[in-house]
Amino acid sequence: MSDTGNTPVLADSVRLTGDGVDILDRRVYPFERRWVRCATAEDVAVAIERMVTQSLGPLFATTAGLVLAAREAARLGPGAAAERLRAAGARLIATRPTNNHIRDAVRAVLAATADGPLADASGEELLPAVTEAAARHDESRRAGFRALGRHAAELLPDGARVLTHCWGDAYLVATVRAAEEQGRRLEFVCTETRPYLQGARLTAAALVEMGYRPTLITDGMVPAALANGLADVALVASDRVTMDGHVVNKVGTLAVALAAREFGVPFHVLSHAPDPLSPGIDHVEIEHRDGEEVLHVLGTRTAAEGVRGYYPAFDATPPHLVTRIVTERGAFAPSRVADHFAYGAGAEGRAG
Repeated sequence: MSDTGNTPVLADSVRLTGDGVDILDRRVYPFERRWVRCATAEDVAVAIERMVTQSLGPLFATTAGLVLAAREAARLGPGAAAERLRAAGARLIATRPTNNHIRDAVRAVLAATADGPLADASGEELLPAVTEAAARHDESRRAGFRALGRHAAELLPDGARVLTHCWGDAYLVATVRAAEEQGRRLEFVCTETRPYLQGARLTAAALVEMGYRPTLITDGMVPAALANGLADVALVASDRVTMDGHVVNKVGTLAVALAAREFGVPFHVLSHAPDPLSPGIDHVEIEHRDGEEVLHVLGTRTAAEGVRGYYPAFDATPPHLVTRIVTERGAFAPSRVADHFAYGAGAEGRAG
């Protein structure tokens, strides 16, 4: 059982300051608590590309990066200031093309400012508006996380042993908190998640900070763990969910789903909402990172010289392998995840 009230450092890993943005370096956490200082929007983009921040961290880094861009454009006149913001937004979106959180954050902030009522404003006028729109978007997402957590916790029976893959970030923290509030005791089994070991370093560390003692397994142990009864439900996050129920998440998620089906374990997915711009999986760009990253672990080469690496950063799990997709508005069967949009903001529903 957890020591309720402990909030993991990773829950507040992007901090906007008066002269920049401080981003907790997830590449070295928890062994080091190193903060990377970003003075410009371009610095933020580079930090996202280089995996300084991961999972939902890029969402908050993006809104902070747009504030930096607005500061940079503060002395520009009408037209030029808005164009500078649009260019910064496009640059941020290009950093991690599979993750639609970045795209949606950019569009929301720009729609309220440079692409909306302030398209012809000066940089001086845009700065406070962008700062306010970024803060408003962040708070809206945090409220959504809390709602999602409540829906997810309802799917987890008291005593459930939960298998995770990668780092579910605010989704996982909100689910754990909601389960505690509902009086449920959970246990956790975390995959290590190659090649950045997000599960071993981030998920496991956050759970420990919240008072849990998770069990760690290597990625290849998932079928054996489920066959041996080590976990009885799989719970993963997602970088994107298509309107027809495909789940795009950290590579290795598909293997978890296949093993879960084989051994009769529910496979639940956390997503703030399906992506209306992705009708099907063919509309999602799967990011391929440099294969060299597979040949190293935490900066140390683990593969023989002469070996080549292959690294699709994400994979796609088809709808028939998914039990429920949990959004901010309910828990939906994959075939009905589009029903998320049948409920207005603030409304909640559940589709079987």
